[in-house]
Amino acid sequence: IQLLYTMLQMEQPAYILLQNPPGLPSIAVAWVACLVWRSKLIIDWHNYGYTIMSLSHGINHPLVRIAKWYEKLFGRLSDYNLCVTNAMKEDLWVNCKIKAVTLYDRPASYFKETPLELQHQLYMKLTESVSSNAERSAFTEMDKRNGRVVKTRGRPALLISSTSWTEDEDFSVLLKALEDYEQYINEGIKLPALVCVITGKGPLKEYYNGLIKKLHFRHIQICTPWLEAEDYPLLLGSADLGVCLHKSSSGLDLPMKVVDMFGCCLPVCAIYFECLHELVKHDENGLIFRDSSELAEQLKMLFLEFPTLEGKLHNFRKNLCASKQLRWDESWDQTVLPLFMQSE
Repeated sequence: IQLLYTMLQMEQPAYILLQNPPGLPSIAVAWVACLVWRSKLIIDWHNYGYTIMSLSHGINHPLVRIAKWYEKLFGRLSDYNLCVTNAMKEDLWVNCKIKAVTLYDRPASYFKETPLELQHQLYMKLTESVSSNAERSAFTEMDKRNGRVVKTRGRPALLISSTSWTEDEDFSVLLKALEDYEQYINEGIKLPALVCVITGKGPLKEYYNGLIKKLHFRHIQICTPWLEAEDYPLLLGSADLGVCLHKSSSGLDLPMKVVDMFGCCLPVCAIYFECLHELVKHDENGLIFRDSSELAEQLKMLFLEFPTLEGKLHNFRKNLCASKQLRWDESWDQTVLPLFMQSE
């Protein structure tokens, strides 16, 4: 009631664009507001709310069944529909008789490779200096003679993963892979030390922080900072490898974090689910793994002889830089604007 009252106080719009989830109760409320205003309702389907609820309650819980019925019923009352994968587009049509247009998530323009000077400033801001020299971080240092920033010899590799610390991401997979990676180094395999940064906040963060504290690595450092909004794209653009543990609750949406990483030309190792191939092209812009042992093998293969400019890791980065990915505003203009033109 409060949401409907608030919406009806606004100036009458021609369209209401609503992201789902969360769609309970906003789909029904937006539909009623559109009836009053004689406006058009556009639903942007990023996932299904009922599949996210099922992670906590189980697919057969009465509330989950009601949510599923609700989404199907009110979803069909929209005028236009956008979705994030072709797999979801097909599912919406087959199971809900909803006709949608695929609008892939795209990175904003500020997701890009970070220049070395900016990397250095970021590292100095986020980490303590490794020596009394305030111009040196674990990854970069400033040459006193000419003021230029260079990467330090024998630097660790920087691995990054971002998360909302929820049930659809099992971080024990990454922790187990890191244990295997440590074992590879102990066995004499020539691999770099790792700094593993896991960003974000959410309900399971304390649980996983407890697991991390029990690990005793000599060659791996794990940190779980909450970054300022402007620092997150800079860190992605500075990293050597991204890891994604997102498993779609529906199997039909794609992880936005990988989209942002690709915008920064950052190669990714991502855990498998049904439609991931629409984003991650295995052995072209990254690798897809199914369990911790496969991820550990991939880390070993990618970081062998690091930081050489040869091998798969460098090739993945070159492929991403050469791919000329569409940015968000360009994608919107190509896919969504024609819907408005058509209705006019």
